[in-house]
Amino acid sequence: RAVFDKIVQRNVYSWNIMIGAYARNGYLECARNMLDRMQREGVKPDKISFIGVLDACASREALVHGKEIHARIAHSGFESDVVLGTALVSMYGKCGDVDDARSVFDRMLERNVVSWTAVIAAYAQN
Repeated sequence: RAVFDKIVQRNVYSWNIMIGAYARNGYLECARNMLDRMQREGVKPDKISFIGVLDACASREALVHGKEIHARIAHSGFESDVVLGTALVSMYGKCGDVDDARSVFDRMLERNVVSWTAVIAAYAQN
């Protein structure tokens, strides 16, 4: 984090590295805070930014946060993206919300083997 804070001109890639690092290590609040700070500093999140935070929302306790990120994804216009849609299906499944996992899956304009696997896993896990 100290190195990141010294970067003068941060871009979406440097932000995504920090968001992903926090998310992979279980620091949901830090990942969410980085996403918020990123937007406050005028850097528009891309789908990788959101996927990073969704990874940290993969537990029943984090469902509320996952839904909030889902709303931000919809507002950003990325909801129809197959990769983000699959990440949402996976997040809802891991949070135990099969109904929302299926709802996202049913609204996906494009599906692939990974999205089918995510919805099957959502049912299998619950």
